[in-house]
Amino acid sequence: MKLNRRNFVKGTAGAAGVGYFVNPAKAVQKDSPNERLNIAAVGAAGRNAGNINGVATQNLIAIADADANLLDKGSANFPTARKYRDYRIMLEKEEGRIDAVVVGTPDHSHAPAAAMALRMKKHVYCEKPLTHTVHEARVLSDLAKENSLVTQMGTQIHAGDNYRRVVELVESGAIGDVREVHVWAGAKYTDGKFTTGTEAPAHLDWDLWLGPASQRPYSEGVHPFEWRRFWDYGTGALGDFGCHYMDLAHWALELRDPVKIVAQGPEVDPVTTPAWLIVDYDYPARGDLPPVHLTWYDSGKTPKLLETLDASQLKDQNGGGMGLGGGQLFVGDKGSLLSNYGQRCLLPAENFNDFKAPEPYIPNSIGHHAEWLNAIKNGGTTTCNFDYSGRLTEAVMLGTVAFRAGEAIEWDADNVRVVNSEKAQQFVHKEYRQGWTL
Repeated sequence: MKLNRRNFVKGTAGAAGVGYFVNPAKAVQKDSPNERLNIAAVGAAGRNAGNINGVATQNLIAIADADANLLDKGSANFPTARKYRDYRIMLEKEEGRIDAVVVGTPDHSHAPAAAMALRMKKHVYCEKPLTHTVHEARVLSDLAKENSLVTQMGTQIHAGDNYRRVVELVESGAIGDVREVHVWAGAKYTDGKFTTGTEAPAHLDWDLWLGPASQRPYSEGVHPFEWRRFWDYGTGALGDFGCHYMDLAHWALELRDPVKIVAQGPEVDPVTTPAWLIVDYDYPARGDLPPVHLTWYDSGKTPKLLETLDASQLKDQNGGGMGLGGGQLFVGDKGSLLSNYGQRCLLPAENFNDFKAPEPYIPNSIGHHAEWLNAIKNGGTTTCNFDYSGRLTEAVMLGTVAFRAGEAIEWDADNVRVVNSEKAQQFVHKEYRQGWTL
């Protein structure tokens, strides 16, 4: 499935004359490996605007976006960066000049862009969810490992202090053995409907934006953000927030590969992502750690267990009220731990009146992007490298597989296969449109 890049460029060389590549100035080569890294960006706006700013201490030498308006806006602070419409052409032309690539496109284009960069032996930072399918996540993690590259998925919350303190509480046994955890997010993405009869605006190359997705006429209400409501491009609330919130459970409990996944939701629609999901994951024992049952809720669904908690006890580490719009509830045999992005609370409160938290032992992050840059320059790894984040993404996407199949699925991670359902297996990956490869 590897893209023959030389043949691709040969076949598309004429595109440079029709607006796919501008500012063809020769790049300045680095004189020393100790100088700033040369970075290319796939995507100019949205989350990738934040990623570009996160690596702005380095040399952004090229940037690509299918939307000319977003490309101009995203590159405004980087006047020397060469601008492209097609990231494939950018990576081809800049291959000998760049050290690393940041990818922040709609989800369906994460994997082909990142895989191309990894095969060129470029270090990659890619937004969450790492990929659009389970299979794509495994391909990226394998490529990163095979080529000994420094990678990081854009779950920036992982770099926060609070997540570290929660992990320490769980690992130190503050709430005992944990066999149950609930994870929820309030976001909702549904009611996506394709339209016809209108032309794409002049600034948007709709064909490039579609990338590997199925060919279809331009549809209003998809670009630049509502694509998350469509199975062709996103995976709804679970895809958008699962990697953020399930990350803490995976980290604290050393979770990796679920073996059984069951999903509940409204009737499956072939076009739009669901109005709500509840997904149950069973993880096996890990060494001395017991099996874990994790339940995901989104779009306003929350654990019934939350309703049993005494609201007067829901005070965070600073005495403020706990936010319940999204978070995690770890249930141990000695108590419970309620957490979200920036808060944590041990329950029941009376059991922890004299509790002293362990001295912090997980070093605070130097910054999610800085971790990646530092590891490239000085060796080492990152906290959300593609080995860790790839398996996290696989777990998240398996929830969508179980929902779309309408069946409880049994997962064989070693063989990347649903062992009990061919119907479900078809959702582990997808067919790419002609001209696009993984």
